[in-house]
Amino acid sequence: MPDEGGADYAPEPIDTSRVRLDAELLALCERLAKNNHEVWARQRIRDGWRYGRARDDARKEHPSLVPYEELPESEKEYDRNTVLETLKATAALGYRIGREREAGRGEDD
Repeated sequence: MPDEGGADYAPEPIDTSRVRLDAELLALCERLAKNNHEVWARQRIRDGWRYGRARDDARKEHPSLVPYEELPESEKEYDRNTVLETLKATAALGYRIGREREAGRGEDD
């Protein structure tokens, strides 16, 4: 049985060290990072949280309840890394992500 507080917990994420994402997926990363923040913020607001200059769990105030563009770079980087690792884990598990071809374009276009 692990010690109280998870002292024996050793995270074992999917190995993504050999995964290389193409330029198109890397470009998608920023859009998905913004979406990640939007989903998080929407849930916080639904749970009764509001913007506050400092995090206060008792008052349900959080300084990151602002548009993505207004986040500090460190917070944006957190969202980017979450998305990047999710995309890489998806690829490491053998899945492919690609954009659908535009209607009217053939295979050779």
